[in-house]
Amino acid sequence: MLENWLSPVPLGEIVAEPLAPWHLGSHLRIYTGDGLPSLKGVRIALVGVGEKDANAVRSALYSLSFPMDGLKIADLGNIRKNNLSFIIPALAELMEARILPVLIGNDLYFGLSLYKAAQQILKNINLVVADERIRFRPEQTDASDQFLNEIILPEESQLFHLGLIGYQTHFTPPETLREMERRNFDTIRLGFAKTNLPEVEPIVRDGDLFLLNLPVLKEADAPGQSTPSPSGFILEEACQICRYAGMSDKLKAFGVFGFRSSMDRKTQTAQAVAQMIWYFLDGFHHRKGDFPASVEGLVEYVVDLKQLDYQLTFWKSPKTGRWWIQVPVKTARKHQRHRLIPCSYNDYKQACQDELPERLISAFKRFI
Repeated sequence: MLENWLSPVPLGEIVAEPLAPWHLGSHLRIYTGDGLPSLKGVRIALVGVGEKDANAVRSALYSLSFPMDGLKIADLGNIRKNNLSFIIPALAELMEARILPVLIGNDLYFGLSLYKAAQQILKNINLVVADERIRFRPEQTDASDQFLNEIILPEESQLFHLGLIGYQTHFTPPETLREMERRNFDTIRLGFAKTNLPEVEPIVRDGDLFLLNLPVLKEADAPGQSTPSPSGFILEEACQICRYAGMSDKLKAFGVFGFRSSMDRKTQTAQAVAQMIWYFLDGFHHRKGDFPASVEGLVEYVVDLKQLDYQLTFWKSPKTGRWWIQVPVKTARKHQRHRLIPCSYNDYKQACQDELPERLISAFKRFI
């Protein structure tokens, strides 16, 4: 069925010289036109939206190293028609088969296809977006730029929580920030994220989907985009965030959007996108299976908040050293998989000092 939506990878155009055995491209199951490769055991599938742009990323990605023994990855080519209704069934089929799609899209609007596909297999979705702007304006109907409108505003929205990473205040109307706060969404400014990158990890870890829009990187590191800005993450920071996403056992889909090969310089941006995807794959390869569907195997820490005469329960994974906090109120069955909220060691230390971070207070409000 997937052949109905996909066009093969033009391997001869992408690979100018033969790949060495240590190259990532030598280890991919690639759809080249002779029928789809076997997807048995495949954990991740690369899919492009916008053939020219996605193929430029492939050309850079294939030549990177492959120190991920045992990880089976397929490259299923490009979506034949660049519209949401055509993309969604292919992505949903992959997710239903427990294959994580990595979508390479030239416009963030195509991130909607990952969200709408996830709606077919998940309820109450946690979405994380890394972008320079919060693309939400209830009064505007231009969905191509305000794509969060289609996720947040519907009465039957399946969105449970939204995490926004790297937004820049000078691009953000105050009323948009107030609305995000009213809805108890996580909003992490660029400046805070750059100086406290490990504190971004719990927000990424809480996502079912992670979408990265290329304008979140500064133009010097990623010139091949339609709306470049002199400020943003540097590539090394973005790669670390992508690795956080890969390591999250909860994550079901990943996408990098906004690359325009026609605006690139010396393939710099194609290489940047390829490196972010590589670090996502590396994070996935190093998953430890400690997503706490139950607390079995986790270490319990109980903290007394003296001012509130209240107890909080934290859990720590001995495998990775990562932390969660248990929602201190009864949760509905539909919210059970969200009842342990990822947090950091600093959150635990702050609670031990009889203080609770504002982010965790907002998180608790989502369950009330």
